[in-house]
Amino acid sequence: MFYDTHAHLGFPDFQADLAEVVQRAHGNGITRIITIGTDFASSRRAIEIAERFPNVFAAIGWHPTHVLEAPEDLRPQLRELATHPKVVAIGETGLDYHRKSHEADFESYKRRQAEIFQQQMEVAAELKLNCIIHQRDSFEDTLATLKPFSGKLRGVFHCFSESVEAMRRVFEIGSLVSFTGIVTFKNGANAREALAAADFGQFMLETDCPFLAPVPHRGKRCEPAYIRQIAEVAAQVKQCSTEELSAATCRTAREFFPKLERNVE
Repeated sequence: MFYDTHAHLGFPDFQADLAEVVQRAHGNGITRIITIGTDFASSRRAIEIAERFPNVFAAIGWHPTHVLEAPEDLRPQLRELATHPKVVAIGETGLDYHRKSHEADFESYKRRQAEIFQQQMEVAAELKLNCIIHQRDSFEDTLATLKPFSGKLRGVFHCFSESVEAMRRVFEIGSLVSFTGIVTFKNGANAREALAAADFGQFMLETDCPFLAPVPHRGKRCEPAYIRQIAEVAAQVKQCSTEELSAATCRTAREFFPKLERNVE
């Protein structure tokens, strides 16, 4: 039994065969899936999918690369969506400096990302939800923005592939990391080193599907069933059985997302 703690089931990639994708995951022992919102439309879609499938839950949020389309204050609508019983977290939210780093308005873009990130963490803290954190080329600023909320909420740095030192700084503020199919890639040494150094209780597993399909599916559409291949490599890295890895990562996910206990099976 494993969980996929970060999937994008609302993406067009899954429109034609979503029911089959969810069923295939269940057949491979993936008993809980969290599908992620990146703006209000996709967050509503995530909730609709969670309502349709008992073993699917939703996270709602506004992705940092979409902040130029965000309302000035997204807190009222975010708060309303977050009251749904199957919404388990706020996110994905965070900072991403990769795409616009060479543009003239980059500093104002960074400020807007910080504002939207801050608003989402305020709602999360108010509603006692944790946050799913996206960061790209922005680790220092992301950690600094999250740090004042330590003790009020926890974050999971999803798709983690930073250094062991960076990971330990995440743990210092009470947050977690999550590993994807990158741990199976030939060039995924950073992710494997971080995974090897993380203790049970400090990390979870995810696909980030439809992206980052693990070996031997690399280059194809990723889906939640592929957690099985990620887990097999992760168990090798951790020098443990898949049963031990299952128990540890599922327990960590239930503690981080307490609402996962509800309405399943």
